[in-house]
Amino acid sequence: FFGLLKQEIFHGKVYNCFEELKSAIDSYIYYYNNERIKQKLNWQSPVQFRKTTVTVV
Repeated sequence: FFGLLKQEIFHGKVYNCFEELKSAIDSYIYYYNNERIKQKLNWQSPVQFRKTTVTVV
């Protein structure tokens, strides 16, 4: 997670203040958990996978 975060949020980008950086990190965490699908989770986001797993159990 942290390697991807650094690659997609930090490298080659300049933030003018802490709030701008914090907002970018918060947005990335939301994207990572709710929108980014993963093959090992059966092509679902982590949130979708958890909902499916809880429903099945």
